[in-house]
Amino acid sequence: MKYITALILLFTTLVNSQENSVADLKIQGNKRLKTSFVKKISQIKQGVKLDSALIEADIRLLKRLPSIAHAYYQVFPANAPNQYNVFYNIEENFTIIPSANVYTTNDDEFAYRLGLYEFNLFGQNITFGGFYQKDIFDSYAINFRAPFLFSRKLGLAINYQDLTTLEPVFFDNTTADYRYNNASIEALGLFQINFTNRIELGLNYFTEDYLYQSGATNPEVPQELRVKKLLYKAIYEYNNLNYTYQYVEGFRSIFNFQYVHSTEDEQLPDFLIGWNDFQYFKRLGKKGNWANRLRLGLSTNNDTPFAPFAVDNNLNIRGVGNLIDRGTGAIVLNTEYRHTLYEKNWFVLQGNAFVDAGSWQNPGGDLSDFVDSDNLRIYPGIGLRFIHKSIFNAIFRIDYGYGITPNATNGLVFGIGQYF
Repeated sequence: MKYITALILLFTTLVNSQENSVADLKIQGNKRLKTSFVKKISQIKQGVKLDSALIEADIRLLKRLPSIAHAYYQVFPANAPNQYNVFYNIEENFTIIPSANVYTTNDDEFAYRLGLYEFNLFGQNITFGGFYQKDIFDSYAINFRAPFLFSRKLGLAINYQDLTTLEPVFFDNTTADYRYNNASIEALGLFQINFTNRIELGLNYFTEDYLYQSGATNPEVPQELRVKKLLYKAIYEYNNLNYTYQYVEGFRSIFNFQYVHSTEDEQLPDFLIGWNDFQYFKRLGKKGNWANRLRLGLSTNNDTPFAPFAVDNNLNIRGVGNLIDRGTGAIVLNTEYRHTLYEKNWFVLQGNAFVDAGSWQNPGGDLSDFVDSDNLRIYPGIGLRFIHKSIFNAIFRIDYGYGITPNATNGLVFGIGQYF
């Protein structure tokens, strides 16, 4: 009898020591988003060990997707011992989104960009759309991005653009205006290493066309230039951000490196360019959010009027004007405090106070240019955000920046989405 009791105790111990496992993963709340897609990108699957860390990682990944406004999970015992059903509950975003950016300064400059994008094409979190831009000249672009096209880790992006702008060219302490056109086709392979790390590798074939319009001239600066180039691109991103509706918390770093090679013997030499964006977000109390972006960038330091780093209203310094200067290096800091002023159901009114500051290295100059007061711009300002919580990126922003450094301007910047 004692042997039977011992066997029963041993069997009971073995049963209780078995690891809990997932009987099934069930997706709830999704309408346009395909259940098969959610299961494809989730680490929790039928038969795997029940691991709360993996579940939390899945939920954080889902909340980053454009198609999802919010996600949470539940775990319930299944009918078998040590078996559990995991439920991922999803609140979807509306994902057919217009985009708009409008920017002006006190010099009566005015430009805008209007677009339309679908961020959940075929219920697979594929982004497809394009934009039209009016910045004196007409421009347009078409974009396709499918980060999970082939698997949970492997995707593809294809972009075409034809951008034309009036570009100031700086040389001999004077300025000339050129009509600049960049027509390009780009293909990128997208690889998700793990939850926080990803890379992009690709090739961009483009044609640059410069045509003199007005201003100073110099025999060594061509008045017309057309060159075909190849751009080899590599991007590495570390992303540990966590989203809760309009609030963001965590750290993100994006490194972008490019090698540009001229396919023709022209006056624009080959060059290297790289920059890193560091982003840090912190929740302050129940309604506050501190947001920061630091960009550090350098390129081959050619003494050329066509330097790659721009000083621009819509890129880095709110209120500064539309492309007022260029450099071969850049240090830019954007910091702002966002505060929820009003929130009810789907609507949020958010206010923000910001400081945008930056300095540039002159083409052919030294690193000491970064501390030269002539290259420094500081623009504090305030703004408002009108946010729809269940439409992806439905954030209409208005910012007013006022320069406090010498010869500064001021102006409004309108747009869709947070500035960074």
